[in-house]
Amino acid sequence: MERTRDEDDRPLEPRDWEETRGEEQQEPHEQPTAVEREQPADERQPETELREDGSGGNGGAAAGGAAAAPAATPRGTGEMTHERGSQAEAEEYQWHTGTKREHGADDAVEFIDVVKAFGRNRVLNGLNLGLPNDQISMILGPSGTGKSVCIKHMVGLLYPDEGDVIVHGQSVPAMADDELFEMRKKFGVLFQDGALFGSMNVYDNTAFPLRQHTDKGEDEIREIVSRRLGEVGLAAAAEKMPNELSGGMRKRAGFARALVLDPDIVLFDEPDSGLDPVRTALLCELIMEVHEENGGAYCVITHDIMSARRVADYIAILWKGRIVESGPASELFNSDNQFVRQFLSGEAQGPLGME
Repeated sequence: MERTRDEDDRPLEPRDWEETRGEEQQEPHEQPTAVEREQPADERQPETELREDGSGGNGGAAAGGAAAAPAATPRGTGEMTHERGSQAEAEEYQWHTGTKREHGADDAVEFIDVVKAFGRNRVLNGLNLGLPNDQISMILGPSGTGKSVCIKHMVGLLYPDEGDVIVHGQSVPAMADDELFEMRKKFGVLFQDGALFGSMNVYDNTAFPLRQHTDKGEDEIREIVSRRLGEVGLAAAAEKMPNELSGGMRKRAGFARALVLDPDIVLFDEPDSGLDPVRTALLCELIMEVHEENGGAYCVITHDIMSARRVADYIAILWKGRIVESGPASELFNSDNQFVRQFLSGEAQGPLGME
């Protein structure tokens, strides 16, 4: 929309100088120049104008009433500011080599130059990431670096401000609503606390996606739910309510629910949070067993290094909204990158501090 000028934006008008014969006279020590002698008296510059030494008045108007030019900006100021900004960004991302090692599979999900900001907080800042098919991938990184935000972009709960998110060759932001709803059926999601409905028992929680998104009959639903609950070791707990379950049991119930639609991609948002080391290890074993049986792309969001050592086929290290390095787990654990080595070994000394 074209912006309308206000009074302050209008160009200055030439000033009308009312000169009397007395005002035309020069001070005794100031003689008219050759140019002034050739000009008519009414065109000569008034003595109240700005002199070369900076004195004088009338708002600094030039001869004939034209506005004086503003002081010039020192040359090179813009370039220097840009250079300082580039240097600061280079220092901030000095450990982000962006090295992407081959994983030997097609990408099930791909982030391309994704930028996402909430207000002034830029959470993802040029994220490039590919998650391989038929492997267990882990996105690792310090708390607050945008790991869970990645999951929300994959399923279309958030859209990037810039860039693109590709799922099985299709752009998520470009999908119409009906395409998006259909695409989400490819996903199973295990949330941090299981996210069970408190008013439903374990069986009904697990059956909910089948009743909501399919036309299957109750007999078929019962067969699927029983099989999935058996896979996660909860066959005997089908009638229990969520408040009767331990933290580990709620996670497993959420895992069973994530599997009932036979998803191509399963997302785990910090599945080890709130679990003791033994139950974390058991959950990791369960994830590997189910993946071996069903296949598909599994993506685990976590900052637990022991879980990564147990489970991950592929690892991506996320920090400050970008990938530091990514590749097969065995190669990442032997990386020469100081940040990667510090984070994967849990050492206090290194680029990552308390900030």
